[in-house]
Amino acid sequence: MRVTTDDGVGLAVYDTGGEGGESPPILFLHEFGGDHRSWAPQFGELAGRYRCITYDARGYPHSDVPTDPAAYSQERAVADAVAVLDALGIEQALVVGNSMGGFATLHLGLTHPDRCTGLVVAGCGYGAAPDRADAFRADALALAAAYESQGSAAVAADYGNRPARRSLRERDEHAHDEHLRVLAEHDPVGAALTMRGVQAARPSLYDLTDRLVAMTVPTLLVVGDRDDDALDATLMLRRTLPVADLAVLPRAGHLTNLEYPEIFTRLVDLHAERVD
Repeated sequence: MRVTTDDGVGLAVYDTGGEGGESPPILFLHEFGGDHRSWAPQFGELAGRYRCITYDARGYPHSDVPTDPAAYSQERAVADAVAVLDALGIEQALVVGNSMGGFATLHLGLTHPDRCTGLVVAGCGYGAAPDRADAFRADALALAAAYESQGSAAVAADYGNRPARRSLRERDEHAHDEHLRVLAEHDPVGAALTMRGVQAARPSLYDLTDRLVAMTVPTLLVVGDRDDDALDATLMLRRTLPVADLAVLPRAGHLTNLEYPEIFTRLVDLHAERVD
């Protein structure tokens, strides 16, 4: 189905499971390097017990790709998640996000806690540490320029083989090949604008501690022990959030839901049972 946001952007939404209307809803938000297909392992296992929803973020096929840079921001990413919930008539959902989607999930809990039964925040923290912020922003802007000058396939070959993503190849070569294929299909305009407006411009988590310490939405933090850019920030979140559990997956990088699909799915299932 298609959902139109308040600024007129169409989002491709995938809604399955929950026959009879009694199944608790779970909303999945994908990372920058993925799209709705990134959650296929979780949908395959959970849709029999839960209503599972995801969507392609603005700027990604098969959603609309606005060309106005002002259409991309962390605030807009949160508003899009709320628009999907509203369009589906869902008052509250367990929200699950990885990386870029993890940031949106956390910000959704901060700004709309009444819409969340709980959060699963995975791989969240890139560029958050004050001593890494400038380097992260510079890299994000360089990637945006590369999308415009070289195209998505060339960027995918580099970005998809960075150390935190190569862990997936070590564990499941086929899954990593699929990840590279999804990356190569990114819309270069949407990817560049997402890098500039969402990734490079989002606020540091370390500047939000006064708000984080007051957020009482039950949160499960998931991180791979090889995902250095997310690990420190995730530990900070565990110390700061008043209602948070932590799962650190061994020998895992940035794509924990694909590297350990059964374990990640079970963690989501357990957290859903806890907050139900």
